[in-house]
Amino acid sequence: MKKDTLLLNSGRKPEDHHGIVNPPVYHASTIVRASVEAYEKAGKTPFDGVYYGLHGTPTTFAFEEGVASLEGGYRAVATCSGLAAIAGALLAFLKAGDHLLMVDAAYSPTRRLCDGLLAGFGIETTYYDPLIGDGIGDLLRKKTAAVFVESPGSLTFEVQDVAAIAKAAHGAGAAVIMDNTWSAGFYFAPFDHGVDVSIQAATKYIGGHSDLILGAITATEETFTRVKRSCVSLGYHAAPDDCYLGLRGLRTLSARLARHRETGLHLARWLARRPEVDRILHPALPDCPGHELWKRDFTGACGLFGLVLKDYSSEAVAAMLDGMKILAIGESWGGYESLILPTKPARNRTAVPWRATAPTLRIHAGLEDPEDLIDDLEKGLARLNGAA
Repeated sequence: MKKDTLLLNSGRKPEDHHGIVNPPVYHASTIVRASVEAYEKAGKTPFDGVYYGLHGTPTTFAFEEGVASLEGGYRAVATCSGLAAIAGALLAFLKAGDHLLMVDAAYSPTRRLCDGLLAGFGIETTYYDPLIGDGIGDLLRKKTAAVFVESPGSLTFEVQDVAAIAKAAHGAGAAVIMDNTWSAGFYFAPFDHGVDVSIQAATKYIGGHSDLILGAITATEETFTRVKRSCVSLGYHAAPDDCYLGLRGLRTLSARLARHRETGLHLARWLARRPEVDRILHPALPDCPGHELWKRDFTGACGLFGLVLKDYSSEAVAAMLDGMKILAIGESWGGYESLILPTKPARNRTAVPWRATAPTLRIHAGLEDPEDLIDDLEKGLARLNGAA
């Protein structure tokens, strides 16, 4: 079955719900049993079926089935946020005294988690060059329990050689955990490239409307139980209403992504021709680090990309952004609306320095007419020059 068809049908069983097309929202905490025997039997398999509200309801399971089908994994775990998905996955594999290899281009809350909570637990983190490839083998230790990849990075957009990293990590007995949010699970098949656990901030493209906080972890059959146990132990429960919205978002994901992709490329190519721009950070364009890996491993691109301006002052950049009429200044992405944000990648790099000294911007291409977005950007660049 093709991915578009899977997205429309996974987790949808009308025969279980009186013929209702969409799975209804089940609100539940307590689950009662008909007998002591049934109660004791349920306790032996708490991760199969409806056991307790924290473990999920039929609404949760429908969303999890949809995400697992999207990513090509065994089963998924819904969590209360993308960061909860990252923490729950990491803590499924790490304990005091363990070593973690974390990509240097990681989402900044992931870095704060490593440098704060994990460090307090006695877990050591080493950051590595996103473009290290099979050179990761030189950093692996006897106590390396996990290697974390994020490809592309959501600020600097380097594409990683996930397959080479996974091969080296597995040779040393380490699990491979991936943040796959940029591809939305649609444009990159993590388990075909050796990933053990794939994470998404379903807040982003799966939700698609900037009104949902939700995470998802998809696992292999070998890793599912430990991931599920970790999330239950931490109380990382996704509310059924949020799972319903996530499932609704999955149904239109393919159609929305196609528009995000085309508009993103249209804007990136237009910006690449502008004299104010030094370079574009878009994996689908040849100048982006790891572009050849993107061509090899990905089937498309989302609407998120970056750019490096020429050497303008921060005041000039503020003049550009403050007057935007359509592109809004906002940190998240994946919703229907277009966003623009000044970024400072150097703050979050320790393994390899971010060498660009000129201002950098990140753009999320939404679902507006691309010509309206170009008009907004053109006027913004005029303000940039006027304040220079």
